[in-house]
Amino acid sequence: MKTITNGTLTIAVKEHGAELASIRCNGREYLWQADESFWKRHSPVLFPIVGSLWNGECRSHGQTFKMGQHGFARDMEFSLISATDTELRYELRSSAETLTRYPYQFRLEIGYRLEGNRVKVLWHVENTGNERMAFQIGAHPAFHWPLLTDAQIEQGVTAMRQPLEDTDSRGWFHIVSTDRVLPLSVVTEKGCIGAESSVSLDQDGYLPLSLDTFAHDALIVEDSRISKVTICREDKTPYLSLEFKAPLVGLWSPPGKRAPFVCIEPWYGRADKAHYDGTYEYKPWMQMLEKGCSFDASYDIIIEQ
Repeated sequence: MKTITNGTLTIAVKEHGAELASIRCNGREYLWQADESFWKRHSPVLFPIVGSLWNGECRSHGQTFKMGQHGFARDMEFSLISATDTELRYELRSSAETLTRYPYQFRLEIGYRLEGNRVKVLWHVENTGNERMAFQIGAHPAFHWPLLTDAQIEQGVTAMRQPLEDTDSRGWFHIVSTDRVLPLSVVTEKGCIGAESSVSLDQDGYLPLSLDTFAHDALIVEDSRISKVTICREDKTPYLSLEFKAPLVGLWSPPGKRAPFVCIEPWYGRADKAHYDGTYEYKPWMQMLEKGCSFDASYDIIIEQ
């Protein structure tokens, strides 16, 4: 674990998965602390797929490869390649092991930079092979939000609430979008997309945050319709924001678990459609890199004070 601070924010990052494991400001922890009874991760990097493959299979180069949900990078050891007082960078390179699950050679670099009250997360993907490369990449940061559980824990004291109704407001998402009705892709079978739906924002761009919000799993919005999402308290004051340019974003908390966290997930990719039997390269929202070329993207986590 490597820790850096700029006097406003302090973050910690693991070499395993190059995973952001802590964001602290003024004595408060903002990142979910990976309680396995709800979800065992903090903020995994999703690569070279986002979401699930139908039946866990990827067809490419005349072969069938097996790959679990969200790919393999989150479960591999990265190398720390640079560290300053306010920035960390980690690297993962393709290997004999990765080539058994994914037929491309690559270099993946993950960076974290502190800028005032922002954590800037940096992605750099290089095609180090001799052919055109297909990939997806995404984020899955989880933010501690105790209002979604029956127990509120503050400073070591546990106060039991009355059981929550699904429709009770536990805060708000404020969503920066040009649309007030957002089309959704819906996960229905084996972690894959099988239906379409929609969600409506009020005239000011707010969406109620409640247990019912995630009753049918993640809310997945495509086509660059959203550029910023803020978690707001019950009085609509801002708590934490994500800014991004990714073409897709997922909003998620485990359905039915009353888990005290919510995820805001910028993605350059998406799960297969249910029953997809095409090749990997023709999956929806695939990113392509020519030989010797690279891809760069980033998103900002903003602690609202």
